Amino acid sequence: MDLATMLHHTWTYQALVHDVLELELNRVVISDTPPSPGINEAPKRGKTKEYDLNANDKFWLSHKGSPFPQVAEAVQEELESYRSSEEEIKRIKHAMGLDGGESDEAISMISDATAKLTTTVSSLPELLERKRLIDLHTNVATAVLDHIKVRKLDQFFETEEKLLNRQMPDTPLIDTLRDPACGSTEDKLRLFLINYICSDSLSDSELKQQMAILEAAGADDAAVKFVKRWKSFTKMVSRDDHLGAGTKTVSMFSKLLNHSSQLVMEGVKNLVPKRHNLPVTKVVDAIMEVKTGAETDEYRYFDPKLMRANESAVPRTRAPANDAIVFVIGGGNYVEYQNLMDYRKHKSQGAVAKRITYGTTELVTASQFIAQLTRLGSQV
Repeated sequence: MDLATMLHHTWTYQALVHDVLELELNRVVISDTPPSPGINEAPKRGKTKEYDLNANDKFWLSHKGSPFPQVAEAVQEELESYRSSEEEIKRIKHAMGLDGGESDEAISMISDATAKLTTTVSSLPELLERKRLIDLHTNVATAVLDHIKVRKLDQFFETEEKLLNRQMPDTPLIDTLRDPACGSTEDKLRLFLINYICSDSLSDSELKQQMAILEAAGADDAAVKFVKRWKSFTKMVSRDDHLGAGTKTVSMFSKLLNHSSQLVMEGVKNLVPKRHNLPVTKVVDAIMEVKTGAETDEYRYFDPKLMRANESAVPRTRAPANDAIVFVIGGGNYVEYQNLMDYRKHKSQGAVAKRITYGTTELVTASQFIAQLTRLGSQV
């Protein structure tokens, strides 16, 4: 049972859009009200814009699983490429005298320019579609970036990655919880819960001190009560579940620090997550690759070719599987989905491609998951 992944701040495009904006049925809703790390009060909802992120969106398909700084860089590159094409159209029109100017050069270049303009006009629908997608992702990425800057989500992500990998964060946890300029109360509650879930050495005095800070900021302790009860009963929390997590910081793309760019990333860390398998991916890997171990001991094995066979007597195949349907009961998220897709891509580098389908009872944000934990905790 993996609660930490459901609470984890993320850093990839699709998961961030789902976490900080309103994404449902591939439609994202953006409010013109700027984000605020407010303590108790939700920001007033202003005018909204809706965008569809579907299978026809080539940029979305290519970059939805990428770290956000790489997405920002890709948006800027697409914009510069479009501007270059736009300038080429203007230059051809000027050479042909279509902008009202006349010159000897225009007359001498008329044949060549006509051919170029014909080619350009034929590609105009594609160019207009590119412009639409650039505007769409500029607006979506800008909205996400606003949340990252205001709530310091890069710091939360980096700290949580260290906690999941049993490393000491750069900033003591207590200082982050106390900092009024660092995230919302819910952001801090998510960080606290991840530390509590992953730590075996948190003393009662430390727990009380951290909870006192959160309660003073307006946090409800019901979710903590449930997790505390869950930890006392379950034996499924493994210290190795998230080993391999972490980030590396690379130099920021210079063009994104320029204030003339569409997405100014100044003050945001260019974090690149290290590739590692989440608990659900480890289970899928163990089953598909026919590995033996505690991760798969409690999973049942069926052979559809045998009718009414005694399960214990069914001989297990020794051949690795190439197809898997993964269904999570109790809520899933885009972090798990993307981790499985990255695993599939990594495993498909050979001659045989892996195919993995991910499903869940519902796709929930961390905020919705905390609300569920709070309801459960209020009954403890």
